[in-house]
Amino acid sequence: MTAGATAPNDGAEPGPIHDALVIGGGAAGVGVAVALKDAGIENLAVLERFTVGASFALWPAETRFLTPSFPSNSIGMLDPNSIVIGSSPAHVLGIEHPTGEEYEVYLRAVAQFFDLPIRERVHVVDVVKQGDLFHLETNQGPMRAKHVVCATGEFQFPQTRGFAGSKLCSHIASIPSYANLEGDEFVVIGGYESGIDAAYHLALAGKRVRVLDKGCPWDGEAAGRSDALSTYSLQRMGESHFADRVELIAHTAVERVERTEDAFEVTTHDGTRIRTAAPPVLATGFATGNPRLAHLFEQRDDGFPLLTGQDESTLVPGVFLCGPSVRHGDYAFCFIHRFRKRFAVVAKTIATSLGLPAEGLETYRFWGMFLDDLSRIGQPRTNWS
Repeated sequence: MTAGATAPNDGAEPGPIHDALVIGGGAAGVGVAVALKDAGIENLAVLERFTVGASFALWPAETRFLTPSFPSNSIGMLDPNSIVIGSSPAHVLGIEHPTGEEYEVYLRAVAQFFDLPIRERVHVVDVVKQGDLFHLETNQGPMRAKHVVCATGEFQFPQTRGFAGSKLCSHIASIPSYANLEGDEFVVIGGYESGIDAAYHLALAGKRVRVLDKGCPWDGEAAGRSDALSTYSLQRMGESHFADRVELIAHTAVERVERTEDAFEVTTHDGTRIRTAAPPVLATGFATGNPRLAHLFEQRDDGFPLLTGQDESTLVPGVFLCGPSVRHGDYAFCFIHRFRKRFAVVAKTIATSLGLPAEGLETYRFWGMFLDDLSRIGQPRTNWS
């Protein structure tokens, strides 16, 4: 039994043994499930605790994809926001930068087209390995599998800690719409993509915004790094309403947030105090996946799961990770067009362990969705600036 795990529920019949169970029905879960089927694995299931694409439906109404969608399959280029070969959110939706709710429609269309065996509203409580089998405790009874793929994403696990009083703030994951927030002035804590997005839409709604960040994500020197702001964000920062209403404050760490009678008070590392009538907006990112599954992985020094070259747990063989928390060295597979490159790697590894040739996955190489040579990432680039 895995250290720190609880015993599975023995009070109910565990059911059949699956070759693979995918936990999560978002972009990573649906995408890797299609890859598993293309590898010849039919005895699988996708377990989604809400509904397919639910995390995307929870995005603030105004938030859109940073990467543009375009139906370029006919010339051998896969839509950057696609999760399967031959599909395009741009074609399905007719939109270049889809909202979360619109992308949910695309994911459900993919799941339906490929007839994926998805079980919705299945909440996985624990995963335990006994011998060669995994035992999953769920709200709908026990399940068993030879392999488990964790694809729970990050959005449903917001990072709400980091400084005293952080729970007084409103994390972007809990905001249905920026336009409906009451108040004329806002403080946004965190200046990366979600922070800039929040500031943009608040300013568009006529609000004054101050963005605090302990670094300087909008610095042009970051160009080319995986942590650089997207072109979409930089472009919107140049719009007049953003320039007029948003103040960017770099190298300013927040130490605490306190509630007074009529306001919130934000104190920074240098003792500066900023008062705001509205709760500060937290854009501090997300945890690295479902905390209930954290015991299945060792942690790197930066807190992300430690993985083998096949995105398999170094602690519990047979457990794999797909999605934005995948890291190899300094490279982050954090966006869809990045982490989709590893679907076939996971599917190939599982298929091989089952004795399947997985020949159907070779097509993934042509479409740039089979990156199994990690030496090809993170190579130095020429600086043309």
